[in-house]
Amino acid sequence: MPRSGTDAVSTEQNPPAVSSRLARWFGRYLRRYFARHFDAIRLSGEEGLATIGDAPLVIYTNHPSWWDPILFMLLSQEVFPDKTAYGPMDSAALEKYGFLTKLGVVGVEQGTRAGVIQFLRMGESILKSDGSTLWITAEGRFTDPRRRPVDLRPGLSHLVRRVGKVTAIPLAVEYTFWNERLPEILVRFGESVDFTEADRSKSVTEITQRLNRNLESTLDELESLAVERDPSLFRTLLLGRSGIGGIYDSWRRLKANAQGKSFDASHGGRGS
Repeated sequence: MPRSGTDAVSTEQNPPAVSSRLARWFGRYLRRYFARHFDAIRLSGEEGLATIGDAPLVIYTNHPSWWDPILFMLLSQEVFPDKTAYGPMDSAALEKYGFLTKLGVVGVEQGTRAGVIQFLRMGESILKSDGSTLWITAEGRFTDPRRRPVDLRPGLSHLVRRVGKVTAIPLAVEYTFWNERLPEILVRFGESVDFTEADRSKSVTEITQRLNRNLESTLDELESLAVERDPSLFRTLLLGRSGIGGIYDSWRRLKANAQGKSFDASHGGRGS
């Protein structure tokens, strides 16, 4: 018997083709772009990804900044290089940046039933495509990473019920200042949530509560790491520009040269 509401929607929709050549070029561009604006991108929790099986994969995240979508594009290439990444975006905004569709960005109409149907159809098709992953800012709005309780929108839970077998991995993101002029990007993968066909019988509320708990725990873990200000607790994916610049760094450079030392613009502890 078909389920009522959005769960009974037809799934006849194919994900857009992604240009691997354009994705590689854009990945190189993003590395340079992030290096200009951040001291580093640092990752933790990656070891837990080794136990992931062959179920369709959703990475669901908090949403602290407008940087998030392009950060996820970079992370997908660094962490899941053999998979094709997709992610939803407001259709109206996507019209201004049409090339993004060739990078896996899917247009979804915001705030309407038609948009919900779009998301469910496309999400199911993506998760049923071999080698594809779906990245979702599941809070649906900008939210401070320390806001509790975590409150995810129900769209992801509806999608889980439709697909049945799926692995959902929480990803916590935080943008913070440590010792340098530019901020750090800190990310952490949390404990994955494995859903099965049996979970189709659970309510959207039950599934959402489970997803909430895992993302909240991951955010708490990342917060504990962030306050340590210790790069050795992370794998550094990218190092950007360090130091303050101007007269201050010019004086430090002259002093280092006079002492026969190499000049390091950082204030120590940047990691590599």
